[in-house]
Amino acid sequence: MKHVAVLMGGWSAEREVSIRSGLACAEALKKSGYRVTPIDVGRNIAETLAEVRPDACFNALHGRYGEDGYIQGLLEIMGIPYTHSGVLASALAMDKPVAKTLFREAGIPVADGRVFTRQEIQEGATYPKPFVVKPLNEGSSVGVTIILEDENMSLQDLPWSFGDKVLVESFIPGREIQVAVMGDAALGAVEIRPLGRFYDYEAKYTDGKAEHLMPAPLDPTDYEEALRLALLAHQTLGCRGVSRSDLRFDDTGEGRGKFYMLETNTQPGMTSLSLVPEIAGYCGITFEELVCWIVEDASCER
Repeated sequence: MKHVAVLMGGWSAEREVSIRSGLACAEALKKSGYRVTPIDVGRNIAETLAEVRPDACFNALHGRYGEDGYIQGLLEIMGIPYTHSGVLASALAMDKPVAKTLFREAGIPVADGRVFTRQEIQEGATYPKPFVVKPLNEGSSVGVTIILEDENMSLQDLPWSFGDKVLVESFIPGREIQVAVMGDAALGAVEIRPLGRFYDYEAKYTDGKAEHLMPAPLDPTDYEEALRLALLAHQTLGCRGVSRSDLRFDDTGEGRGKFYMLETNTQPGMTSLSLVPEIAGYCGITFEELVCWIVEDASCER
């Protein structure tokens, strides 16, 4: 039997959900006959892996140091096959401004925006409302703030806790559409209708905070376009294994709606409320089958 180390936890802002993803994947692998060693990743992870000596690592880490190319580089150096995307694709996807540039060059629509430094904002920089403020390299909507036109707030009023720079984008009205990609195919699209202001961290990981409509109730042509854009984003970044792309579908005006790519997640959540397992399940792929496929796809050449 293959010995799989499931990497989870870490020290990013997404530690809690990473543990939930990792435990769910570890249990699925055990049920499927694998020998499994769950590892709560610390900064001595190289020593731990040298002691455990797994045949492969299932990377269930989320956020910084687990999803941005760092752990992938370590596993490449140690020669341990691992899941999901490789060093470059992980780094590109995690850096939102860089990913937006690549998407735009590939013909994938993205929201207008720019990067501001802390100093520029302190000196009074402005951006037309409505807008969205995002950390450059966090996931799960950590640190995201939306400022609408009727709100008496500016960039200077926002809390600042994620580095020296932030990404400010024009707010795209409309619907939240998320698409799962597995290998070289887009599996399907789900529409998310959060009960709160937007699909934030709480809505993503708290039962009852968002409604999931699977498949997304889109015109067939629009549905296929969502799948096409997600697969193109996956390929543009050079992703491997599974990914999930988050889009906004602006159908608030006259005529046909338009999709905008928000981001592509190279290591999407694998909890009971996560969207990739939900989409896969709709396509007839059980959670255990999905997890096994991901680990059998592991390699050192991602």
